[in-house]
Amino acid sequence: MKISEQDIKTVATLSRLKIREEESADVLFQLNKILTYVENLQALDTTNIEPTTYALPMQNVFREDKVKPSLDRDLALSNAPLKDDGYFKVPRVLEA
Repeated sequence: MKISEQDIKTVATLSRLKIREEESADVLFQLNKILTYVENLQALDTTNIEPTTYALPMQNVFREDKVKPSLDRDLALSNAPLKDDGYFKVPRVLEA
C-alpha cells in the first residue's frame, strides 16, 4: 500500500497538523517505509504462535509501602526560582 501526497494532506487536515511543503516529501517517504515494514510483518506465518500481552514474563513490580522521612521543606525549596510561604510558586497558566 502506497500513500500519496493527497493522503498526507488529508491526514494532516484531519489531525490538525501543519506539514510544510518541504517536509511533505520526507513524511511521505517515512510513512511509506513504515507501511512496507508492516506489510512484511503481515506476511509472517503466525498460525502456531500463541498471543501474548507482554514480551517479558510479568512479576510483581510493586514495592512494599513503607513510611520514610520526606525531604525537608527548606531543602526542597532551596533551588526554586519562585516560592511563597513555604510553597512553590508558579506562573499562572489559566486565566481566572
